[in-house]
Amino acid sequence: MRRVLVVIFLILAGVPTWSGRERLPLFGARPVLRAERVALYPDSPARRDLGALEYLGGLRLRGNDPAFGGFSAMTVAGDRFTLLADGSTFIRFRMGSDLRPHSARFGVLSQGPGTGWPKESRDSEAMARDPATGTAWVAFERTNQIWRYEGQLARATGQVVPALMRPWSTNGGPESMARLRDGRFIVIAENTRWPEDRARGPGIERAAILFNGDPVAPGTRADRWRYRPPAGFSPTDATELPDGRIAILNRRVGAPDFFTAVLTVIDGSALRPGATLTGRIIARFEPPVRHENFEAIAATREGDATILWIASDDNQSWLQQTLLLKFRLVD
Repeated sequence: MRRVLVVIFLILAGVPTWSGRERLPLFGARPVLRAERVALYPDSPARRDLGALEYLGGLRLRGNDPAFGGFSAMTVAGDRFTLLADGSTFIRFRMGSDLRPHSARFGVLSQGPGTGWPKESRDSEAMARDPATGTAWVAFERTNQIWRYEGQLARATGQVVPALMRPWSTNGGPESMARLRDGRFIVIAENTRWPEDRARGPGIERAAILFNGDPVAPGTRADRWRYRPPAGFSPTDATELPDGRIAILNRRVGAPDFFTAVLTVIDGSALRPGATLTGRIIARFEPPVRHENFEAIAATREGDATILWIASDDNQSWLQQTLLLKFRLVD
């Protein structure tokens, strides 16, 4: 018995951060990415219109590994895609106009808040990237932190707990983040409101921050503003459009359709300290349209066309799907 206790002690001593909780699943030695085409309207496969969007095709992504899924953030640079899960695992792949993913690579953020053992300690919910350098920024809910990484996501180069984000709730913090072309950043809380807004009573506006540069860099100025989503919805991600508007993905959870979403746009030129900006709905993801827990959005260009990519978080549940949908903005 004494020998057994010694072995247990040595195991625990070798894993000092163990908390008694099961570790979040990480990708194994040979993960595989599979993809199958999906229609926007399951009952009308030829239909492609959706508000101000034209459907160009989409995929249901699957993996052979328990760590697959849960993607809540995405960046797209040319034909290079990065999908980041809310437990800090990620997949990177290349995909052209044929919508066939290839050259997939799988990984995990080795550095970040907490121990990285349970999902909650490293709840990565939003990601932005500098297209010139590849530098990436990741916003973590629960800890309300922003970390900066080199382009391959293998090494962190800085981190910060922005003062304005410190009082944000642990499960309603930074859910949306976008880097604007002029170098500024926006971060929008999922459910948190500014204290004076809460004092006035019920409301739908969300606390948001405008950084005048890299949020992690010392001396970067941070100013408050507010985003007003459609009633009943919460923002889940944002991206800047080529014309300077900002597209914001918003999600609702409830009966009878479980997950539905709306896509809104706000005027980027009106984005300034103290502003309250209301989203204008340009597309709805609700029956009969394919709908899911959409949490990630990215904008690219193909010739003169503005392309929007939207991805879903399946919560690693067999009841849900990981979708990656492609649209052309016709608004």
